[in-house]
Amino acid sequence: MPSPDIDFLLSLADVADAETLPRFRNGSSIDNKLLAAFDPVTEADRAAERAIVAAIRSRYPEHALLGEEYGATGEGDRLWVIDPIDGTRAFIAGLPVWGTLVGYCEAGIARLGLMSQPFTGERFIADADAAWLEHGGRRSRLAARRTEEIASATLFTTTPRLFAGEALRRFEALETQARLTRFGVDCYAFCMLAAGHVDLVVETGLKPYDIVALVPIIERAGGVITNFAGERPEAGGDIVASATPALHRQALDILNG
Repeated sequence: MPSPDIDFLLSLADVADAETLPRFRNGSSIDNKLLAAFDPVTEADRAAERAIVAAIRSRYPEHALLGEEYGATGEGDRLWVIDPIDGTRAFIAGLPVWGTLVGYCEAGIARLGLMSQPFTGERFIADADAAWLEHGGRRSRLAARRTEEIASATLFTTTPRLFAGEALRRFEALETQARLTRFGVDCYAFCMLAAGHVDLVVETGLKPYDIVALVPIIERAGGVITNFAGERPEAGGDIVASATPALHRQALDILNG
């Protein structure tokens, strides 16, 4: 069986897009996964994950899977990590900044990544050699900006309300030094960093399915992505992605106080 490649990632985007796009801005029913807060899930989330899982199992039945909606199945060093709609709140609000995330790991390291945004027709993909944007029938290589100073950086996070106490103080210290800060676009911010439009993305409390697919996209575009301790990010947690190593070091210094 050949190893997974970009063509297979694009085939997974096809099956996911067929489930998500027809339900976008179409009044899909919404369920809440939590009792004490609002953590939405839609039939688009569930249907897309089922379709992705079926496609992977058909081609690679021996591989393990981890999905946001249906959990983990299988064992071994070859693992697919799936978030059928990263940014469900944006999805239900009609904002086209959500995306389907599919990442492939070997021995715990993210090797391949896909972020598909079917409404805009953008697919951000990465293999062992490079990261690419497919849009309008064309494939162009992604490259992060060469920003090395926080004073020149554009910073993204979902919302500062996810930080608390000392962590919030440190994020605000970083925000104060950045040239521009914007909020709320989930996985799209990481892809904008890989595409050279954003310089820093800082998030807290991520799960593996929130980040694994994005790791190779950032890294193959020349960026840096770790947790706040400077370690590999595949397990999630508190994550910072940066356009350059120099910028990354500065951000970690501030975020770690």
